Amino acid sequence: MDTNNILIISACIVAIMLVGMIVRVKIWKIIKLIFNSILGGVLIFLINQIGTTFGLHIGLNVITSIFIGIFGIPGALLLATVSYLM
Repeated sequence: MDTNNILIISACIVAIMLVGMIVRVKIWKIIKLIFNSILGGVLIFLINQIGTTFGLHIGLNVITSIFIGIFGIPGALLLATVSYLM
């Protein structure tokens, strides 16, 4: 093998490794967002079950689940506060 072939093969291996690292990180973030959104939906369900005695209801849909998935418990408290005030 000459030097050009070795350089080309090495560059291809490095490029494949970089693409793999980028894709893995993005997929991991997407999986984490999906998991947190599912937990957000469960949290909304629990708030709705407990909040019926106080007249509190948060709509359980994709948008509110993703909102709580991104912002966590402070996001749930914000949605509960806005729902209670309206």
